[in-house]
Amino acid sequence: MNRKRCYLIALIVTVLALISPINILGDEKKEESKDDFSIPNHVLTISKENTFPNSTEDQEVVESSESTQELIDGVDIPIENPDLIKMLNETSIDPSFLAIGYRGMVYLGRWPINYKSLETTVNWEYQLINTNELNNIGGNSNLEMNYIQKEQREVKGALTNKITNPDDIKKMMLLKAKDKTDLPLSYNTVIGKNTKKDNSYAVPMKKFGSLKAYAPALNEKGQVTFGEVYIKLKGNKKSIEIKNVTKQGIGAWIPIQDHISFSYNLK
Repeated sequence: MNRKRCYLIALIVTVLALISPINILGDEKKEESKDDFSIPNHVLTISKENTFPNSTEDQEVVESSESTQELIDGVDIPIENPDLIKMLNETSIDPSFLAIGYRGMVYLGRWPINYKSLETTVNWEYQLINTNELNNIGGNSNLEMNYIQKEQREVKGALTNKITNPDDIKKMMLLKAKDKTDLPLSYNTVIGKNTKKDNSYAVPMKKFGSLKAYAPALNEKGQVTFGEVYIKLKGNKKSIEIKNVTKQGIGAWIPIQDHISFSYNLK
């Protein structure tokens, strides 16, 4: 009996020793993935200093009604398109309780059903928006230079390839990217003229200083699922049926709003 008990204890200890490293590695991997989107030190926010007041691009969060949620739950393919959910909420097709044996199909159109994110990366130097320079080659003392935006610059994001229903897809990609990164993303951001930051850069004697400012952007890549959406009526019951399902790869550049990446060089 004692021998069996010792064997059981040894087996439990071995299993716990094997499980613990896996959990630790899993946590480290999760933290590394989150750190991929952390803002580096050379990227600064200009939300307060920006002379052009950007409006936050908050996407409308469409909640499914109780009846719509029941329909969505009955489909194998996840329905995430906010516009499709909104349409289902507003659909007032209800079979009669007296329609015994009735069958019918109502075609709602071909829709992008959902978007699956496959790869998300950040280009902190997506677009050059400004260059400040200071020549101290003939100077007899050290100088300092600051960032001052010379001209107003508009930075636009876009899908990287053609696809049907681009507006619906841009919405889904933006929602997924915001949820994944917690970054202030927008397909359009403006840096106003004369926007300044207090951060200074030393230009020693006999040196030429160049401060470049870049607008960062997120590169989002994934897959869109399309399908023909039908409301299926059978007797007094209603359900959703999706036919002719296809998938297409898609990418997008989405600027990070009110943030600037700085690169300073001396010659």
